[in-house]
Amino acid sequence: MEIDAELRRQITVSLAAAAVFIVGLVAIGVTFGGSTVLPEAGAIALVALLAGFVLLMAGVGTYLMRAEDES
Repeated sequence: MEIDAELRRQITVSLAAAAVFIVGLVAIGVTFGGSTVLPEAGAIALVALLAGFVLLMAGVGTYLMRAEDES
C-alpha cells in the first residue's frame, strides 16, 4: 500500500493531536501528582483535558474533511 500525500497529512495531524493529549496528561500528572489520590483540582483539570481533546479531534476531523474536498 502506497502512502499518498493526503494519507500522510491525516496521519501527521492525528498524531500531533494525540501528542498534545499525552503532553496534557503528563502536565497534569506532574502538576497534581505526588500522592496516591488525585486532588479535586487535578480531577477537574483532567475532565477539562478530556473535553478539550474531544473538541480538538472534532476540529481535526472537520479540517481533514475540508482539506480533502479542496484537493
